[in-house]
Amino acid sequence: MMGENGVIWKEFSMGRRNRKKEILERLNSKTLDAKFLHEIQYGLNCSPFEAEAVLDVAKETYLPFLDEPSTKAPPGKVTLIAVSADEPAGKPVAECEKQNVCLTIHRGTEDDRILHEQGPAAFRLARIPDICQEALSQGALLTREDLAYRVFFVSTRTISRDLSTLRQADPGAVIPLRSMVHDIGPVLTHRTQIVRLALEGKTTSQICQMVRHSPPAVANYLSTFVRCAQLAQKGMQVGQIGFLLRRGKGLIQKYLDLLDQCESDKNMSYHLAELMRLGCGAGGKKGTQGRRSDG
Repeated sequence: MMGENGVIWKEFSMGRRNRKKEILERLNSKTLDAKFLHEIQYGLNCSPFEAEAVLDVAKETYLPFLDEPSTKAPPGKVTLIAVSADEPAGKPVAECEKQNVCLTIHRGTEDDRILHEQGPAAFRLARIPDICQEALSQGALLTREDLAYRVFFVSTRTISRDLSTLRQADPGAVIPLRSMVHDIGPVLTHRTQIVRLALEGKTTSQICQMVRHSPPAVANYLSTFVRCAQLAQKGMQVGQIGFLLRRGKGLIQKYLDLLDQCESDKNMSYHLAELMRLGCGAGGKKGTQGRRSDG
């Protein structure tokens, strides 16, 4: 009986999830080496063994000649590798496409004051929403683990508590973490909503207020849309545009659908022409009475 129980317990133990190991594996999949291996395996259809061999050769060849000081992030910023925003939420992190993002962690005197007067918890509450939006504007979605182990160096439980506090303070606030994508609506819908508002004549400041995004994030989405429109004018297909802009086919198709709608809507057509004339989404956007300043 003891032997049988021992066997049963051993089998049960072997079948239990090792959550710490899973976290480490997910973090390890968001490194430069992991990103390189993913590109080689899926882009060139190489086996894991072949990809590892290519990585080793690349390191031996190029690393001795790289200028380390030039790769440093500016003061107050940190460079991370995060999961692409175009990847579905249920897909394993190791299989997802990754994006390099440069995030502003410390903004100078303002953050020094928060840290000194209110402490680290208040600092995290002040920075988490902006950091997540900043990552999304660069095409990536952060996770609780990214915030915990790569940004603030606290436990995921602490980050979860911070997020709960933020939601209680402002239930309508949008904090685009990868785990929350389904709660806030698909990322594709969110991006096309911003572009549609611009095509309807809303200013950048109006869009920021309506969708609770920063001006740089809105400008980034509009800039990508304009580049998509420019490539579409050259007769490129969805897959080609997606490859050149490093965006998913789903997003590109949504943008092309918006371009089709512009053909039958004079107001949208006018603002599309203005966006194309400016060449990007930065700066003040046009209203229905002409160009206006964001102020």
